[in-house]
Amino acid sequence: MINQNSSLPMLIKFIAGVLVLAVSFMTAMVFGAADTTIKEIWLALTSTVKTDTITMIREIRLPREVGAIFVGAALSAAGAIMQGLTRNPLADPGLLGLTAGANAALALIMALSPGAGYLAITIACFIGASVGVILVFGIGALKKGGFSPLRIVLAGAAVSAFLFAVAEGIGLYFKISKDVSMWTAGGLMGTSWTQLKIIVPFILIGMLVAFYLSRQLTILSLSEEVAVGLGQKTNLIKLVLFIVIVLLAGSAVALVGNMAFIGLMVPHIVRMIVGTDYRFVLPMSALFGASFMLIADTLGRTINAPYETPIYAIISMLGLPFFLFIVRKGGKSFT
Repeated sequence: MINQNSSLPMLIKFIAGVLVLAVSFMTAMVFGAADTTIKEIWLALTSTVKTDTITMIREIRLPREVGAIFVGAALSAAGAIMQGLTRNPLADPGLLGLTAGANAALALIMALSPGAGYLAITIACFIGASVGVILVFGIGALKKGGFSPLRIVLAGAAVSAFLFAVAEGIGLYFKISKDVSMWTAGGLMGTSWTQLKIIVPFILIGMLVAFYLSRQLTILSLSEEVAVGLGQKTNLIKLVLFIVIVLLAGSAVALVGNMAFIGLMVPHIVRMIVGTDYRFVLPMSALFGASFMLIADTLGRTINAPYETPIYAIISMLGLPFFLFIVRKGGKSFT
């Protein structure tokens, strides 16, 4: 039976999620190396007034925080889909080879085609993410029982280490290590409207398809036999959801580089609030993931201002203990 955690109406939970996102966004817009005011943010969003601060908000901080929203939503939704599709509580794009594959592909295209446009880089990330996850599940399928959560995570760790080494090797050989490291360090610095115009449509398409298939994903997450008995085309649904995961994770890596643990943590927290029905888990994961990324970016900009603390380091400090806790509990604590 699907647990819907109905102590509060779903509408109230959704409104609360939207409010958390709104507060996180305003906090991220106000605080940073150069603090601003709510009035200045309002003028930047609603008027044609031009001052140094307002121009900074429009051209630097606003695209950065919009990018944080979409990256956080994409990674969280991709993690939720992976956990449901594989019935693996440890599934996460950053732990199962997707982001490492995208990073390797990104390094390769930077080396072979230095003048490649952002769209080409994004497509390369999609291809790399696909290769990464195929390698992980291919290794898992080599032995009977290979799709156990622990074996898949171990395969993901091995493949990720290999693909990160490939990226580093490409960087050293082609003398672009600095460029590759800057891109793959995991951060939103330098996010521009041009990049967002390319990335956001892919994320929106992936989200819409995931929401459309959320009911089928719920049934698949419970039992594939039940899904087949209900007449679902399980192979087709799995293929489409796999493509969605690649779109979401590849887009995120193309924008911010390597970013692990968001897709692991957020869906587990969301299930405590809304239960295990993916019609609710996916949209709430997107909301909470966006809020989480905004808060992490705000901390990265303010902890040691005017210098930036890598967002990846902040998220990893929270994510690693959470990962170990889920390993210890077998994922049962939040479902």
